[in-house]
Amino acid sequence: MNFNTINEALLEQIKLIVGAAAVFTERDELHDYSHDETEDLHFYPQVLVKPQTPEQIAELIKLANQHQIPVTPRGAGTGLSGGALPVHGGLLIAMEKFNKILEIDERNLQATLEPGVITEVFMDAAAEKGLLYPVDPASKGSCFIGGNVSHGSGGPRVVKYGTIREYILNLQVVLPSGEIIWTGANTLKFASGYNLTQLMIGSEGTLGIITKIVVKLVPKPTQDLLLLASFFTDEDACAAVSAIFRAGVVPSAVEFMERKGVEWVMEHDAISFDLKPEVSSFLLIEVDGNNLDVLFADCEKINEVLEQYHCTDVLFADSSAQKEELWRLRRTMAVSVKSNSVYKEEDTVVPRAELPKLIKGIKDIGTKYGFQSICYGHAGDGNLHVNIIKADMSDEDWNTKLKPGIREIFELTVSLGGTISGEHGIGLVQKDYMQIRFSEIHLNLMRGIKQVFDPNGILNPGKIF
Repeated sequence: MNFNTINEALLEQIKLIVGAAAVFTERDELHDYSHDETEDLHFYPQVLVKPQTPEQIAELIKLANQHQIPVTPRGAGTGLSGGALPVHGGLLIAMEKFNKILEIDERNLQATLEPGVITEVFMDAAAEKGLLYPVDPASKGSCFIGGNVSHGSGGPRVVKYGTIREYILNLQVVLPSGEIIWTGANTLKFASGYNLTQLMIGSEGTLGIITKIVVKLVPKPTQDLLLLASFFTDEDACAAVSAIFRAGVVPSAVEFMERKGVEWVMEHDAISFDLKPEVSSFLLIEVDGNNLDVLFADCEKINEVLEQYHCTDVLFADSSAQKEELWRLRRTMAVSVKSNSVYKEEDTVVPRAELPKLIKGIKDIGTKYGFQSICYGHAGDGNLHVNIIKADMSDEDWNTKLKPGIREIFELTVSLGGTISGEHGIGLVQKDYMQIRFSEIHLNLMRGIKQVFDPNGILNPGKIF
């Protein structure tokens, strides 16, 4: 791609659109926007802007299209695939000023909000009205809901309540041409031509910039119970997951954690936990609803299943504080792993019954290539986050053996009926592996869609393909 740089004349036009106070060009001002949470990658934009209206974004996009300037939209910068990195420099549009919850419609159980709203802030606002927005990634306290939509983000409770695709009803989007459209309708059903709303979800800012979001809400359950089950082996823990569902129970969360991840959380976050020496892995299992008798009956069924898979111990959280502590153990795991070692995180997903084969295969591949791994994730969805740890690998081995090892992990994942990302997206760092899952026919269809929306290729270039 041949892009142009932003000259002084263009910079003045940008300032006229958004105001000089919303335009940043100094390197120290750009530093925080040169990276996200993807490893240690840094790409600096030439110019950073912080618009406040869809119309301002539309004018910026028109200008960029006219002069062939690359544009990177950015949310909170919590992504793990490099989707918000301005790899071609150019103009970075930060969405942090779009931070308003515009309406919570209690009559229709839906809400309209801007993409820069922090996910947990919105969840709490809905909860105050007795409503639930169940899509809650581990970074919910800092990530933006717009980024969640753009990456198809998930979280623990997708297993019962469904993915983010089931909660986005309509989107206001600025297209690469500068036109502003609504993609669908604020209705639960949509059978009116191609579903542009669904097309935008997971498109990682390559087809348009989201400026308003209409989401579906559900009544908030009044009760929940939480169990932590311990296992001798990873395979037993993973095998128990699908068995719980086959027993007729649909938990609101089933999270898998390896022992080493728990050890690092205890070390990094000072969480007190009785970690028995024989335990290899854990399942954190939540059930929720409105009838405690039903939930206790579900827990009894779960216990029966766990016994069949050699569970060594089940801890029942008997207070809100203990529930919060156990959830903190899981939610801070990614941060703890990152703090302890150089690492590379991959996001695999398979049909949940294939999890035992997946985790055994990951460990075998690690042995073959000489790397360690710490695995955790949303086992109820078959979604396993694989953190490959450098540890005592030499720099040469890390640089030469890592990619072939990752490729084998993805080949294994696909052979088990899975795909190469469940919720982190493709972005910059996963695009080299797309051919493992998709044929050229698939990829050319995707490229064709991109071409229709963005014929000049200015919007978030260098991602996905």
